[in-house]
Amino acid sequence: MLKKSFVSIIILFIVVFFLSFYRLDYYIMKPGSAYDVSQFVTVEDGDKNHEGTMSLMTVAMAEATPLTYAVSYFKEFEEIYKEEDVRQEEEDEEEYSVRQLKLMTDSQFNALYIAFQKANLPYTIEYHGVTVLNVLAEGAADGELEPGDEIVEVDGVLIEKAQELTQILSTKKENDVVELVINRNDKLLDRTLTLKPIPGSEKVGIGITYSESKFIKTEPNVNVDADKIGGPSAGLMFTLEILNQLIDEDLTKGYSIAGTGEMNEDGTVGRIGGIEKKVVAADKDGVEIFFAPDDVITETMRHLNPNIKSNYEVAVETAEKINTEMEIVPVKTIDDALDFIEKLEPKED
Repeated sequence: MLKKSFVSIIILFIVVFFLSFYRLDYYIMKPGSAYDVSQFVTVEDGDKNHEGTMSLMTVAMAEATPLTYAVSYFKEFEEIYKEEDVRQEEEDEEEYSVRQLKLMTDSQFNALYIAFQKANLPYTIEYHGVTVLNVLAEGAADGELEPGDEIVEVDGVLIEKAQELTQILSTKKENDVVELVINRNDKLLDRTLTLKPIPGSEKVGIGITYSESKFIKTEPNVNVDADKIGGPSAGLMFTLEILNQLIDEDLTKGYSIAGTGEMNEDGTVGRIGGIEKKVVAADKDGVEIFFAPDDVITETMRHLNPNIKSNYEVAVETAEKINTEMEIVPVKTIDDALDFIEKLEPKED
């Protein structure tokens, strides 16, 4: 009898362990939290003494287990994604992380660029080659380059902008050899690649996806410490917080302000994913004003997804579902957010 009880306990333990820890090929996205952007941004001699707050919004993303998959299936604001819907084709965990951090870095660049333009303060832009995001299996770079490498030189030519790399490679043909100098963890390394057709394409190349590596120097200096925040969706709120520390006026006017949206280099606010979860999280954390991208839905987008809605439309629908008093504000550009703030009456104590 004792032996049977022991076996039953072991079986139960195995079942519980499987349900709780076995990793499925799915991800679960659910509401995250609001984070005061001032904890990530410090402007030299800037003003952080504000009555209210500017907050970025996050979603929580985790690999699914049988147990979390079952629980999420019945929760309205938790969503289940197949692995291939989260990562790009052939992208592993490391490459996904590199891409998300690069998107965040680019978002920070644009936030600084737009904020300093709005504040009429000086800045200079430096270009540092291109960053490798993804190395295609069986491509010319497979086994030679890694995600995060920066290509700084090709055939003795210094590479600063992505266009320069593209121009050099466009003159090459299959089996041509290219000599690269890469920066990997602050060490310069030489790599020799023999060009071949890019997997899945008839074009010849080195078989990577990449993004321009650029840096902005500002006066005053701005320190942004947000390495643990992936993706570009906090760009709008980074822009507002940087500007808020640069100028004498308190843009918060005493309110708890949050929002989401990619900050593009032309000042437009780009569409992001999971906005309904960010609205839920913002309401939970007591946010009073929420900026939502009022993105344009093109005919091509509607053709691919007839039910597609703008971020702003989804945000409003979500706010109504959860019966929040939080004000949802549509923004197409940074100027839309600043215009709203300018007309906003200061909050009474």
